[in-house]
Amino acid sequence: MFAVLLAPTLLAGSAQLVHHDLFVQGTEGYHTFRIPSLLVTSKGTLLAFCEGRKHGVGDSGDIDVVLRRSRDGGKTWTRLRVVADDGANTVGNPCPVVDAQTGTIHLLLTWNHGKDRESQIREGTSRDTRRVWILRSDDDGATWSKPRDITKETKDPHWAWYATGPGIGIQLRSGRLVIPCDHTEAKTRAMRSHVIFSDDGGITWQRGGVVDEKTNECQLVELSDSTLLLNMRSYHGKNRRAIATSRDAGLTWSKVSFDDALIEPVCQASLIRLHDGTLLFSNPASRKREKLTVRQSEDQGKTWSVHRCLHEGPAGYSCLAQLPSGELFCLYERGGKAYTESITLARFSLGWLKEQ
Repeated sequence: MFAVLLAPTLLAGSAQLVHHDLFVQGTEGYHTFRIPSLLVTSKGTLLAFCEGRKHGVGDSGDIDVVLRRSRDGGKTWTRLRVVADDGANTVGNPCPVVDAQTGTIHLLLTWNHGKDRESQIREGTSRDTRRVWILRSDDDGATWSKPRDITKETKDPHWAWYATGPGIGIQLRSGRLVIPCDHTEAKTRAMRSHVIFSDDGGITWQRGGVVDEKTNECQLVELSDSTLLLNMRSYHGKNRRAIATSRDAGLTWSKVSFDDALIEPVCQASLIRLHDGTLLFSNPASRKREKLTVRQSEDQGKTWSVHRCLHEGPAGYSCLAQLPSGELFCLYERGGKAYTESITLARFSLGWLKEQ
């Protein structure tokens, strides 16, 4: 596939931060691109996924999952290719995970009828329900299997709305693959985060533990003592990220607490563990969707001693990644007037992050 060399945009005053606009509104036959996901494969290839929304900005309608790949550390990228398309229906919420033991990439997605809106699915008045799909790639993301429906394995019959990620899943030291998810209960309409997992290399999947109410889109990491830390979008009215932990590999979760250092406008965020064991977090650090900020924690998420803003203007969802070389990336929604104008790749170093 033809590689596209993208012109970098350097942030004034620092040559260590480079931006590439990977998905731009109104191009490639799509009205808008949203919901970024960035994965590093076992071979060090960068996979940049997102939703390609055909006819509008909204969350329903004709939506596909699209992909660009880079095999040279983000310097050049393949042209856009469609990974999942079900005609006029909605396929989205990309949440991939790589099995380090085999190199296989598992891409978890969600599906719904294109004419069903989220509110209808939550209320039980939709034409169909929200379904969970999985695709796999055994060749570093070059080709993908047909989607397989795993809704019965991963969705409780009493749940209405369902979302995978968005962002990425992780593999635990034990080999377990874990995908962060959220759902809405059909009768109570309570929103809760949960996880699903596979202990057989992605062949079968099971539901893990469910978190307290008023939690939503989430990401997780495995800490140095094997505790899982789940960081969640919160509807508690505090404009702070919700936190829960698990000491049994995701089967049960602690009561929710709040990280006062992590302000949010009620939005998705990203959390990864770096090669040195420290944590990296990104989100719009404001009560509005703006000021996309990256933070580092050197004490397993207890405090966030380092932070720096990637983009002061409108910003939304994001996904962090680190190459084997140590180079860092953040794929995020940003714009001048609206955060839906582009999905941009920021490439930076820990040196830039700590430079004040």
